[in-house]
Amino acid sequence: MAICRIDTSACKGCGLCVNACPKGILALDDHNLNAKGYPPARLTQAELCIGCAVCATMCPDCAITVER
Repeated sequence: MAICRIDTSACKGCGLCVNACPKGILALDDHNLNAKGYPPARLTQAELCIGCAVCATMCPDCAITVER
């Protein structure tokens, strides 16, 4: 099973990872803001992550790491 970790303090809420995820399991957090004032990305269904790391590749801030 893949593990996707999002550094919410580094995330600027651009949504590139959300659009790039082939499984559609990433979303911007509508209820929380990070210290910079952005809604960070969050994993909605971790068990469906296939570990493709497209989200990490798309992240301009390197806020996402994926382990297989």
